[in-house]
Amino acid sequence: MSKVTVVGAGNVGATCANVMLFNEVADEIVLLDIKEGLSEGKALDMMQTATLLGFDSTIKGATNDYAATANSDVVVITSGIPRKPGMTREELIGVNAGIVKGVAENVLKYSPNAIIIIVSNPMDTMTYLTLKVTGLPKNRVIGMGGALDSSRFKCYLSQALGANPNELEGLVIGGHGDTTMIPLTRFANYKGVPVESILPADKMEKVVADTMVGGATLTGLLGTSAWYAPGAAAAYLTESIIKNQKKVIPCCVALEGEYGQNDICIGVPVVIGKNGWEKIIDYKLNEKEQELFAKSADAVRKTNDVLKEINAL
Repeated sequence: MSKVTVVGAGNVGATCANVMLFNEVADEIVLLDIKEGLSEGKALDMMQTATLLGFDSTIKGATNDYAATANSDVVVITSGIPRKPGMTREELIGVNAGIVKGVAENVLKYSPNAIIIIVSNPMDTMTYLTLKVTGLPKNRVIGMGGALDSSRFKCYLSQALGANPNELEGLVIGGHGDTTMIPLTRFANYKGVPVESILPADKMEKVVADTMVGGATLTGLLGTSAWYAPGAAAAYLTESIIKNQKKVIPCCVALEGEYGQNDICIGVPVVIGKNGWEKIIDYKLNEKEQELFAKSADAVRKTNDVLKEINAL
């Protein structure tokens, strides 16, 4: 029996749970939230689609009852607040650090062997915080960002090429932010054909620019953060763990010398299986790509430094 817990029943968490339920990622899914009745209501609503959609997995909701999450194989943490008008970056990090830290400690009381997936923002910093405060083995703490950014990259590539996005390969590494992510255009291919050889340079530049502001674009259109793709990305990552699919997915993980970096959690391509992230894939970056990656790491470290300033670490 496989079990997954999603903490946070907002748009992203509920979408993640719904995608996993429909795809039968786990036998049992638990949706947890602090707001009374929210997760129970959403879980019941989802269960009422079972005969309409034909799935056999089950989902239940719980309000702040971590005992309900016991023996989870994977825990997806989406909890946190968005940045509000007038709120400083330090204040946002302070609030979300407290939330994520509390959630991680509580779920591990009941599921000490769980693999933790971080969706909460700022994601690279929250992944680093979780790794440090829990003391978990590094392979069991994973930030979701690269899976989402790479999906957006392939979406924009498919639009530029007029191609089926599922026929494309493309990945995004680096920090999960508008200025820190790095779409690796050199490795993007259309059924083995390098995209750079069939897409004019100006169009490729537009694809990269659109990918980097993918989240901000949706926030501008929706008036709030996106949820369908982020929720699906977390579900996709969870499925590779639960079903031991060994997919190569760009994720935020702890580096110890790989890609020239240490003491940081940042997006790189990794093999995802039943043990969490199992291996980092070395894409042999060229000088320009390595320079961009180093700059991205510097920016992530500046955000991580806030954790020390506010005594969260």
